Amino acid sequence: MRKPQEIAIDRTLLIYGLYLAQEKECSMVSDVKVQQLIFLAELQMLGKGVRGLHYEFMRFPYGAFSKDLDNDLLALRKKERLQNFDIVGPAEECIPLLDEEVASGVEVNEQVMEILQSVVETYGHQEVGEITKSVEDVEISVVDRPEEKLCVRDIPFHSIILVPSRIEVAGEFSVLPKTLSLLNKALGS
Repeated sequence: MRKPQEIAIDRTLLIYGLYLAQEKECSMVSDVKVQQLIFLAELQMLGKGVRGLHYEFMRFPYGAFSKDLDNDLLALRKKERLQNFDIVGPAEECIPLLDEEVASGVEVNEQVMEILQSVVETYGHQEVGEITKSVEDVEISVVDRPEEKLCVRDIPFHSIILVPSRIEVAGEFSVLPKTLSLLNKALGS
């Protein structure tokens, strides 16, 4: 279960990912594409030993799926922070707040943002089918046999494929309490 601070960070990074997609003129046509982008970003973050996002993903017929991510998209739309995939209203305030936090020089925060940017640049222009194939081609270590790898496409449907809380990392994305308060206000929390 995610803590309130983790939810705020997840939603802020989600907003930032959508902002990057808009800036790169990526076609965000469905929640499925957003799910795949965030999965790939989170997986790369954890692979580098940093935690930015806190979503658990399961294997679904169309790739990776997180119920928490789905709920965050819904909540942001209900609070009128997102209109479809466009950032609107007070949520726009998250962008400069996040840029300011990253500019403060915290290395983990810089790494998380670089990975998020890289994933959007690499996969953001792909069509939904292409990005789903990219996700299905990802190899994940088997829990009880870390030396063994398994492609996401070979994992049975509805199996949990990513549980970030169980993965040890060297550092975690963080923001100052004052910034967290401002982010919560911008997110409508």
